[in-house]
Amino acid sequence: MCGIAGILEFDHDANVDPNVLRPMCEVMAHRGPDDDGFFLRGQIGLGMRRLSIVDLATGHQPISNEDGSLWIVFNGEIYNHRTLREQLITRGHQYRTQSDTETIVHLYEEYGKDCVQHLRGMFAFAIWDANRKSVFVARDRLGIKPLYYSLTPDRFLFGSEIKVLLAHPSVRAEFNSATLSEYLAFGYLSGEETFYAGLRKLMPGHWLEINERGDFRIERYWDLPSPTENVIHGDRAHDERYYVEGYRELLEGAVSSHLMSDVPLGVFLSGGLDSSAVAALMTRIRREPIQTFSVGYAEQTYSELPYARLVARHLGAEHHEVLVSCDDFFSVLPKLIWHEDEPIAWPSSVALFFVAELARANVKVVLTGEGSDETLAGYSRYAFTLKNVAFDRVYRGAVPSAVRKHLRDFIANSSWIAARTRRKLSHSFLGIDGESWISLYFDNFFSAFNQADQLALLTDECRDQVLGGSAYRNVLRYWEHSSGDLLQRLLYTDIKTYLVELLMKQDNMSMAASIESRVPFLDHVLVEWAMRVPARIQIQGTSGKRILKKAMEDLLPREIIHRTKLGFPTPWSGWLAGRQLDSIERLLLEPRSMRRGFFKKGSIERLFREHRVQYRDHYDRIWRLLNLELWHRVCVEGESHEWSGQFSDARSVSTT
Repeated sequence: MCGIAGILEFDHDANVDPNVLRPMCEVMAHRGPDDDGFFLRGQIGLGMRRLSIVDLATGHQPISNEDGSLWIVFNGEIYNHRTLREQLITRGHQYRTQSDTETIVHLYEEYGKDCVQHLRGMFAFAIWDANRKSVFVARDRLGIKPLYYSLTPDRFLFGSEIKVLLAHPSVRAEFNSATLSEYLAFGYLSGEETFYAGLRKLMPGHWLEINERGDFRIERYWDLPSPTENVIHGDRAHDERYYVEGYRELLEGAVSSHLMSDVPLGVFLSGGLDSSAVAALMTRIRREPIQTFSVGYAEQTYSELPYARLVARHLGAEHHEVLVSCDDFFSVLPKLIWHEDEPIAWPSSVALFFVAELARANVKVVLTGEGSDETLAGYSRYAFTLKNVAFDRVYRGAVPSAVRKHLRDFIANSSWIAARTRRKLSHSFLGIDGESWISLYFDNFFSAFNQADQLALLTDECRDQVLGGSAYRNVLRYWEHSSGDLLQRLLYTDIKTYLVELLMKQDNMSMAASIESRVPFLDHVLVEWAMRVPARIQIQGTSGKRILKKAMEDLLPREIIHRTKLGFPTPWSGWLAGRQLDSIERLLLEPRSMRRGFFKKGSIERLFREHRVQYRDHYDRIWRLLNLELWHRVCVEGESHEWSGQFSDARSVSTT
């Protein structure tokens, strides 16, 4: 696991300055505190920071092929590298190390750009091809590892984090205002653009090639299987048992492969089904006690620690916990925004950082349960949407549009309805416009500020610049590209958008604590297999993830398998009261904030007023606005991201 960086100058007489490349790597030292390495030759410079996981003795990067015509920097893990190594040796390739990094070099020698098709793992890497005078960059299929780049007439830059690019003297941190609408809606950006003007991300399942003249090409090399492919496989003829047994076998294989390491491993254990399944399979494979790490809060309603303890006791694990307080949460927020280089989409990122820091004292690698919900229809919104669509079809057929609109307005504005009830009704077919897919799904489950909300919030000048359907442009591109039944289209869209943001959170928060996180549910072979499971087996009633529940019945307690999913909650909405709410409002209304010209002062004041009197529950909207302002201060204006005090009452304990 590493952080990587690189510079390709287009001026043939230019030489990459080590005093420029080195600071680009130093700014991400948290990603690789064990080692650094550099390759510089004229126009090209490659750099890396290493967190040593595999081949501790000889895995130093950059690594070259036999004759030094290829050089690579690599971030990630290739879980099938030993099998590939044997195949490549029989073809005459000579190895100098035991590392998976070197396998990628020889694969590129053998297959060129198609080398990515042979890799099973998580990766972002760059190869300098001296013969072609070009750089080849690739990112794993599902976006587990990040890769950002900048392309100007003078040079090409890339790095594992945006701050790596900002460390180059030619790059300025400037807000990409065109992204504001999508951020207000979703809290993240689902396309190639970033929050920074001129800086982009290489999308999952894509490679990029650029030569010394700046000739540039990007291609997608992988996509999820289409429903047509599913029919070819004959999946609709199989019964539930086939899918349960097949998924269990593949998942166990994925967990086993993800245990590849020369350093200690553990598991992030939330107490939910996904992480518990990973912990149970890891225990079964290793046949010895594993280490588990959990995070919770004093507020019991939001804490899943009792379930995590139950699983740890059941498995005989060495269990560790950390409690996070309100003060801890707010004090570390600017620092974590600096680590993400972006506003933080969900409060759960903060908890993830604290559990990663806890794990760092004991292990260097953790396995997590990320990815199961998006591939096995685990979120309640999938079943809810299927039912919402069915009810809405009847409702629209029986009730005139004028009456439906009147009822929507009543739910949205009546003072007779409490905030909690209003929120629930607003998510149903009664409170949304079923004729609009944007309203029925994206506004319903993702959007903090929908298009109408943004019209009321944004200043006239800002509205003219950023609105015009842009909030949903990227996500609708994936929706329109998807095919199959409704559930298949929902899963495809979420895997391409929502999941990528979750993985960015997972990567940045774990790497902020110098921990490598691995996601066995996102082994691409397992994902491809899961996408062939028919909707009738994925969801029954309001319950998703049916095949995983069945597959884990012999390994986990029933109360874990069938308990209601909480989804890594945080007490943010409860903390958003009293002095914290007052402080956030003052910050957002400061002259410094208002001078940005984004939001109407009266609209922000009204939002806080409605929240205080519980007329509307605006906790998600306040989170969006707070993070955007802190991001501007820390990442654009360079304000210190270090908190002012120490941890107030976060405390860690260990139990066996």
